Amino acid sequence: MKINFKDIILFEDDDFLLVNKPPHLATLDERTADRGGSVLRLAKEYNPELQAAHRLDKETSGVLAFAKNPAAYRHLAMQFEHRQVTKRYHAVATGIHNLDSISVYLPILPLKNGTVVKIDRAAGKEAETIFNTLQVYRGYTLVECIPITGRMHQIRIHLSCLKAPIVCDPQYGGEPIFLSSLKRKFNLKKDTEEQPLIQRVALHARSLSFALMNGDPIRVEAPYPKDFDVLVKQLNKFGM
Repeated sequence: MKINFKDIILFEDDDFLLVNKPPHLATLDERTADRGGSVLRLAKEYNPELQAAHRLDKETSGVLAFAKNPAAYRHLAMQFEHRQVTKRYHAVATGIHNLDSISVYLPILPLKNGTVVKIDRAAGKEAETIFNTLQVYRGYTLVECIPITGRMHQIRIHLSCLKAPIVCDPQYGGEPIFLSSLKRKFNLKKDTEEQPLIQRVALHARSLSFALMNGDPIRVEAPYPKDFDVLVKQLNKFGM
């Protein structure tokens, strides 16, 4: 799929540029041989000065910030370091959960191969996420996730600890979600296999709040990409 970088820009000023990262596209160039490019590569074609201020997992969609100059990069990096940036994610979790500012404070340890993490109270690094229920469905919950720290796979494993794994996240116990599990009457054409409603971890970086160079606060929101939008629409239609 060809992505026009201009089409994914959410905000731009003299110092910062924020995009709505599509799912299945890496933030940075992957260490292995060139496999499908990255948002950074597209960004540098648009403006060679751009530097990614943070990163999103390859499967995760949503708001991603770039800095246009070293001063802007430092300015945003310091805000990330001092936890002055508010990141809000939306996730579709398995099960019915009434989460009202529920904080999960469990340390996370990346495992040797660097592709998966576990909770480790002795050796793990401090990690905290706050969760709020946005909407409850039959068997599923749309959750707002606010990570206070920025560990790898933090939201995914912390939701798993609440027995609310994200749908389509087999690594942390999340099963695929099918329309047949929502619709009471569901007819599948003969000899066809039903496809899940979403083909990736159902996690979207919804908004990013930080201070611009002049100190003004800004909150940039990223609309749902097509796959996440379809999932939530089907839940609203058939899962209430």
